[in-house]
Amino acid sequence: MGKYSEDPLWADIEPLPTDEGGPNPLAAIAYSEEYEETMSYMRAVMAANEYSDRVLELTEDLIDMNPAHYTVWLYRAKTLFHLDKDLREELEWLNETALEHQKNYQIWHHRNLIVDRLDDCEGETEFVEQMFVKDAKNYHVWSYRQWLVKRFGLWETEELEFTERMLREDVRNNSAWNHRWYIVNGREAEGVKGEWDEGLRKRELDFAKNAVGKTPQNQSPWNYLRAIVRTAGVPLASLKEFAEQYASLDRPDSVRSSFALDLLADIFAEEEGGKDKAGKALDLLAAKYDPIRKNYWAYRKSQLGLESSTPEAVVAA
Repeated sequence: MGKYSEDPLWADIEPLPTDEGGPNPLAAIAYSEEYEETMSYMRAVMAANEYSDRVLELTEDLIDMNPAHYTVWLYRAKTLFHLDKDLREELEWLNETALEHQKNYQIWHHRNLIVDRLDDCEGETEFVEQMFVKDAKNYHVWSYRQWLVKRFGLWETEELEFTERMLREDVRNNSAWNHRWYIVNGREAEGVKGEWDEGLRKRELDFAKNAVGKTPQNQSPWNYLRAIVRTAGVPLASLKEFAEQYASLDRPDSVRSSFALDLLADIFAEEEGGKDKAGKALDLLAAKYDPIRKNYWAYRKSQLGLESSTPEAVVAA
């Protein structure tokens, strides 16, 4: 006998057991007795299209046992909406559940449904930031934050300040860099063309350059710089003077950033008569500053119509 079979509240329900292919299934799943019983009652109420308070309690039990059960989450949402329940109370319950199961996608999909139905995101950005204290690179939480921005139009100053806080905590947090780019440039998908005027361009360039100054060997702000000039329609060569602060062909032993050297290779390749300089930058990457990708740098050099150099020749030069 189990919890539900002994409960008078469920006496009217005939549980539906798991059918895994007859009495001798090829690969039966070893469910616990408690889980098997609870799911048998869940199948029964779903078959009867029942939406009730006891169903909500049933789904809560199942989610506690298996928080990744997508179907149970969906049926819980349908029940909440059918009964016109207080969705703020559901969010309070979800807060505790999310903190216990941080990497669970279903929790965030359910939260998406609830907040969308509420048509109000009060308190959501604060809760998301609380989640990032636990794990600042949680993909599901970042996806949810991006959805909040798009759904409720959170494109302005406060969201930029949020990215600045996150990057002060960890300037290498690529998810935070990606979110900042979305805030600055993400409305194009909605048909809103971003205006990259001089003020916006300078603000974002200064922000990324400042981050490079803190951690030159951090790819994220270098990628961000490239994205800015590409999107703003500014020549890549506009970054040459800045990149040369971290990598100079005149001082090959004092390169502070392989990403600066990579950027200079692209800049030199676009300059008239600059292919040899580009080749030298790529040789330095292959021989000394990023040898694990030496085949890639050799390929880049071949695309310029130049022959690869041996590591010994590069070092000697």
